Amino acid sequence: MPTLDVSELNIIISVLGAFTILYGIISVKIKQKWYLGEALPALVVGIILGPIAAKFIDSERWGSAVKDQTSDIVLGMTRVVIGVQLVMAGYQLPMKYPWHRWRDMALLLVPVMTIMWLCTTGCIILMVPKLTLLTAMVIGSLVTSTDPVLSQAIAKGPFADKYVPRALREIISAEAGSNDGFGFPFLLLATYLIRHAPEEDVNFKPGVARIAAEGAHQLMARAGDVGRQGGGAGKAVEIWIVEGWLYFIFTGAAVGAILGVISMYVVNFALKKKWIDSESLLLYPTALGLFTIGITGCAGLDDLLACFCAGAALNWNGKYLDETLQRHDEVNGSIDILLNFGGFMLIGAILPWDEFNQPDITGITYGRLLALGLLVLLLRRIPAMMVMYKLMPNTVKSWQEALFMGYFGPIGIGAVFYVEHAFHLFPKLDAAETHEEEDLLRAMRPVVYFLVLFSIIVHGLSIPALEIIYRWQKVEPIVEMDPATERRLSVSSALPNNAHVDPRHGSVVRHNRFSRAVSRDGNMSFEELEKRYAKGQQASRSRPPPETPTWRLTSATNDSDDTLKAEDAEYPREKVGIQFVDENPMRGRQRNEEMGLPSHPNAGKMGLSPTMRI
Repeated sequence: MPTLDVSELNIIISVLGAFTILYGIISVKIKQKWYLGEALPALVVGIILGPIAAKFIDSERWGSAVKDQTSDIVLGMTRVVIGVQLVMAGYQLPMKYPWHRWRDMALLLVPVMTIMWLCTTGCIILMVPKLTLLTAMVIGSLVTSTDPVLSQAIAKGPFADKYVPRALREIISAEAGSNDGFGFPFLLLATYLIRHAPEEDVNFKPGVARIAAEGAHQLMARAGDVGRQGGGAGKAVEIWIVEGWLYFIFTGAAVGAILGVISMYVVNFALKKKWIDSESLLLYPTALGLFTIGITGCAGLDDLLACFCAGAALNWNGKYLDETLQRHDEVNGSIDILLNFGGFMLIGAILPWDEFNQPDITGITYGRLLALGLLVLLLRRIPAMMVMYKLMPNTVKSWQEALFMGYFGPIGIGAVFYVEHAFHLFPKLDAAETHEEEDLLRAMRPVVYFLVLFSIIVHGLSIPALEIIYRWQKVEPIVEMDPATERRLSVSSALPNNAHVDPRHGSVVRHNRFSRAVSRDGNMSFEELEKRYAKGQQASRSRPPPETPTWRLTSATNDSDDTLKAEDAEYPREKVGIQFVDENPMRGRQRNEEMGLPSHPNAGKMGLSPTMRI
């Protein structure tokens, strides 16, 4: 007799598979037309299928169904999602990018993050009752870092392909990759100040006061290594420097960099000997991310920062990224999408809705959380960027770019990782020794999860809204003098945004592509690459220099993304194609003759080539 097996595993894989299928069918519409990405749809599906609604996804029923196992599941899941994607973010940067942009990254990681931490702490104190300064600093540190997953979508998404300069995209990606691991110093400082506060300044709960009088060692035995230990601020700062900075941060970064450098040489050797196939080569960042997470996790190091350092070191000479581009890498993009689907669906399913409104217990209400979300959106990051952007002229070149970078500092899966990790730094709720710790443990999860929900919705809808505004204001896409050219793999594949088909060769011409290949530019240094690409970062309204031809995109027709409409009214409208602007009259006429086109009234200034259907 056949039997039904409606197990949790079967339900989860069915839900994930169905969502991936439905999303994939209209993925071009979702990403390139509606600019929604993966995070917001996956989050909404997770909410609908979670315990609050359909009850298909309930992590408390998974596996052995141990009570309160969700926290450990989420912590492990987010570590894997973030770690693998940080390796990808690291190797997709230009070669030696952290070295050449160390000043900009140092500004973003130290003063900017410090201002973000303090501003967020102030917003939390203002809107969340029952919190002290130190406990607000703990919660503020959990949402200080920009989310690495959502920031990569902003820096590398279809909207950025059209409108965001490459230098700004690169620094957004590099900052999001590195500052997620740099959130730990703020968390550890606030935690150590609470843990090592002088005993005479601590107001213990009535049941704990007697034990405190008998000796601090009994408190430590009761709460383990996360309880009150005394010693004062000096002891807290000493441990913060030695354990937090020297061991946790710097050693973690060093381990990641060493693993990345070793990987770079090993992969280059394997490529030279032709020992590694395409599948293994393209899966290498995922394997490196998993290995780095495991090794640093066993050693108690900063696994997030280690993963980013490993990815950046893997492409230190630029050859790994170059090889993946030549092989038309779609593997890492597919892994990235699957991780995003699983991660954000899980976040949607575990949102603590019952904790968002507890006026009698925590004093938190929906109104307070909504006001907090607005304050954090406006004050957490924008002031810091507006103050510091003039010190980063190579990457943030105007106040408009600083405002864009300040606004798009999303809070997402990284904050979920931090809040679940923070619960391991304090006693359990029933073992809390003070009301201060108890209020902190009750407030951490609802505050952080609501800010994550708020940020995913607001930032997820901001990109399509901004695109509508740009179209209304007739802001033209970025057009380069030397765009990237790649082979078109299929006539059925949709073109990327800000791209068109070269009618003469059938290749895809991509303007403002994020990744830069080294082989295409020879053995050029980073400075030469920057100088070359800086010349290409011109809007299409910019006039090309004399004797320098360039493709100029015009508005697309309704027939196909591959065809472009001629703007000259005197030229026959059936001749749709690409305008080739050239200051040399002879060269313009010559191109018309080469393509077999009739003479154009303005052929002395330009030639028109009809679009070929490939």
